[in-house]
Amino acid sequence: MVSDTHALDNMSREWRARVAAAEDLQALETERVAALGKQGAITALLKTLGTMSAEQRQAEGAAIHRLREQVTEAIVARKTALEAADLDRKLATEMLDMTLPVSDPPQGSVHPVAQVMDELAEIFADLGFSVATGPEIEDDWHNFTALNIPESHPARAMHDTFYFDKCDGEGRRMLLRTHTSPVQIRTMMGQKPPIYTIAPGRTYRSDSDATHTPMFHQLEGLVIDRGIHLGHLKWTLETFLKAFFEREDIVLRMRPSYFPFTEPSAEVDVGYTLVNGRRVLGGSGGWMELLGSGMVHPRVIAACGLDPKEWQGFAFGCGIDRLAMLKYGMDDLRAFFDGDLRWLRHYGFSSLDVPTLSGGVGA
Repeated sequence: MVSDTHALDNMSREWRARVAAAEDLQALETERVAALGKQGAITALLKTLGTMSAEQRQAEGAAIHRLREQVTEAIVARKTALEAADLDRKLATEMLDMTLPVSDPPQGSVHPVAQVMDELAEIFADLGFSVATGPEIEDDWHNFTALNIPESHPARAMHDTFYFDKCDGEGRRMLLRTHTSPVQIRTMMGQKPPIYTIAPGRTYRSDSDATHTPMFHQLEGLVIDRGIHLGHLKWTLETFLKAFFEREDIVLRMRPSYFPFTEPSAEVDVGYTLVNGRRVLGGSGGWMELLGSGMVHPRVIAACGLDPKEWQGFAFGCGIDRLAMLKYGMDDLRAFFDGDLRWLRHYGFSSLDVPTLSGGVGA
């Protein structure tokens, strides 16, 4: 048993010198195990604390713990220095020849979700819409309150929403946005009407199965102008869906529904036909629910500092992943995020497949 504080100080100097002399990470790990491993010299000293009397522990315990801390700090500092030196060596000696020819055939592909986002942006740009973005970490005022979603609404529940254990500077709870509708609020508050914009992006909800994932992609559309009515909404949706699916026989059916941020609200069904047992959009052999829509609620317009008597508008939202599944024939949403190279090679797009209305958005 080491009972001399002077001896412990000498032991500390000895171990720190051995650590400082380690020439590489492997040698440093050897010294760490010898000192602090299960059978290490300093670990053996720590084990003696249990056999000491209370007076001995009071006299020698602090010194033994100080020895362990000093050696631990020396190991961490030496490891940081060795790793920095190794990185400097790699930066000085390793290089990438950018003149090398690309692989043939080219490797890699554009993910279907990214491709569909480009297709949607191309279609709505032709209709005069801009693209807006917003933060994925939101506060509950932008995500819920400003959208006329009451405190008691089920969407605010913990089982649907990913909340953070902190608030912003104004005391509002922070969360991962559950839809891209907060971008509408930020756009209306930061931009004077008329507003014609879409907001594509990632959203988060606590849900997971073949057609739902905790993270998914959503497109929100917003129009704020004078004299806007449901006829403008239906024409916009018909034009958009005909261009996206590249079919003229797209038929819509609007059913009354309820969304807190629109009034009146409507679910939009799209007609489909069965081809080899698979639903293909177009025709009217059956109906498939595709998106939600409605006229922007006057309370939402007022919450953004606009006069609802002067400005009206419509909004709609749909899942980008679902649009990709319907157009390109995927049957399991989870595969979108598995990172399976075989799936990506099959469903992915070439970087040269840039969607254009003249060449075809799905070309």
